[in-house]
Amino acid sequence: MSQTLTPIDPALRHGPEAAPVQGSTPITTRVGRPLAWAGRGAATVAKRVAAIGVFLVLWQVAPKLGWVEEAFLPPFTTVLDALVDLARSGVLWTDISASLHRSLAGFAIAIAIGIPLGLLIAWYRTLSEILNPLLIIFLNTAAVALIPVFTLILGIGDFSKIMIIAYACFWTVLYNTISGARDVDPLLIRSARSLGLSSRKLFVKVILPAAAPAIFTGIRLAGAVSMLVLVTSEFVGAKAGLGYVIIASQNNFQIPQMYAGIVTISVIGLAFNYLLVLAERRFSRWRV
Repeated sequence: MSQTLTPIDPALRHGPEAAPVQGSTPITTRVGRPLAWAGRGAATVAKRVAAIGVFLVLWQVAPKLGWVEEAFLPPFTTVLDALVDLARSGVLWTDISASLHRSLAGFAIAIAIGIPLGLLIAWYRTLSEILNPLLIIFLNTAAVALIPVFTLILGIGDFSKIMIIAYACFWTVLYNTISGARDVDPLLIRSARSLGLSSRKLFVKVILPAAAPAIFTGIRLAGAVSMLVLVTSEFVGAKAGLGYVIIASQNNFQIPQMYAGIVTISVIGLAFNYLLVLAERRFSRWRV
């Protein structure tokens, strides 16, 4: 009399406790990954904080030990005291407000024009061939060199400063947008066309999402450029702003106040970049 043997499930060979429940994720996987990510994130933050701490310690001790002339590079605590005095007097907040107004306005204009134009140039080859020579000429013309031109044509008020910032940021946004839109995988485009997507849907659902990382890279670079050109533009004809604080303090040999303005610019630039990184993560979740 024969007996049919039922194969043993491999998952049960080492006992019922070894068999995972179908459709579930092991507890170690669910808990371990967030803990690992948190650990790596904490380690990264610790390293960055340590690097900044070492830099500030060197800044503090270098003048005290005579490595540099204290009159030209005051200790960090002296600069911090000057920064606190400017904040208490209210002058610092007025200057920050003036600088942010100019920087953000120029930055927004550059994005509003640069991204649509970059997508059009990447999408329409004829437009690219017509504009390419002019784009190359203007790209290789330093924005800082054009500050006198903008001042002569637009005056010494805020409008000229906003426009020079917009001009400087525009090229970074434009070329990163063009590069991102042109570097889309041709296989994606062919696959989308084979599914019957119209040109408009192809652009919205394939080209734009694929170009988003390069576009955000251009936006982040433009944010750094806006702060750089802002300071330079405020050296000429400004009566308020962080660039004005820096150049006026230098002319009056108020060195701690000069470094206080530089530190403020650096902190604002760092915060601005962090906000742009958060925005990039928010709009690029599909990449995770």
